[in-house]
Amino acid sequence: MVFKRSAAVAFATILTAGAFGAQARAEEPAKSFDAKQMGEIEAIVRNYLVTHPEVLVEAINALEAKRTAEAAASQKDAIAENAATIFSSPDGTALGNPQGDVTVVEFFDYNCGYCKHALSDMDALLKADPNVRFILKEIPVLGPQSIEASRVSLAFRSLKPEAYGDFHRKLLASRGTADEARAIAVAAEFGVDAEALKTAMASPEIAADIAKDKEVAEALGVNGTPSYVIEDAVLPGAVGIDNLQAAITNVRSCGSTAC
Repeated sequence: MVFKRSAAVAFATILTAGAFGAQARAEEPAKSFDAKQMGEIEAIVRNYLVTHPEVLVEAINALEAKRTAEAAASQKDAIAENAATIFSSPDGTALGNPQGDVTVVEFFDYNCGYCKHALSDMDALLKADPNVRFILKEIPVLGPQSIEASRVSLAFRSLKPEAYGDFHRKLLASRGTADEARAIAVAAEFGVDAEALKTAMASPEIAADIAKDKEVAEALGVNGTPSYVIEDAVLPGAVGIDNLQAAITNVRSCGSTAC
C-alpha cells in the first residue's frame, strides 16, 4: 500500500506537469502557481483520476515492471562481475555432473525450512538431468546456530569432500535446530571425528569462505534462502523443480534463463 500511494503521488505530479506544462511555457515567465491555481490543478487531477482510475493502475503496473526489469539487469551485471566466485566449487564439491553443461547454484541455510523443502527439488533435478552441475553456497543468515552448522559443514567439506553431498543432505534433512553439536554428530556418521573437525574449523579459510559467499549474495541482492543462480539470473525462493528445469531448458536453448 505504501508503494501504491507513493506511485499515485508520483503519477499525479506527472499528470499535473503534463496538463499545465504547455500553459506555463506560454505564459512566460510563470514561475509558480497561486493558491487559486493550485486548487484548480488539484481538482482537475482528482477528477481525472476518479473518472479514469485505470490510468493510475496502468502507471503503477508500468512502474513496477520497470523496477523489476532494472533489478534483473542489475543482478545480471552482478553475476557477470562475480562469475568466478559464484560458479566455482571449492574442494571439488560440485554435485551432479562436474562437467555439466548448465550450473545451478543454491544459496542456503541449514536452519531454513524452505531450504529443507527444496532439498527434494535438488535431488529430483539431479536424478532427472545427468548434465546438471549443482553447487551449494552456504550463507548462514538465520543466527549463530546456523553459523555454527556452516562452520562444521565447511570443515567437513575440507576433510572429506567426496562425502559432502551426503553430509549436506543428512544435516539439512535432520529434525530440530542445526547447530555445532548436531552437525558434528552427523559428521561422525561419515567417519569424521569431532577433534579433526574442530581443528579444521579453526582455520581462517572457514570464516573467509562464509564471508565471501555472504558478500557475493549481497552483491546479487540475495537476502533470503533458498535462492538460485542459473546462468544470468537469480531465482529467489523455493521456486520448485518445474521452474528450475524451465530455466535450464532456456539456457540450453538460447544461453539465457529467459528466451
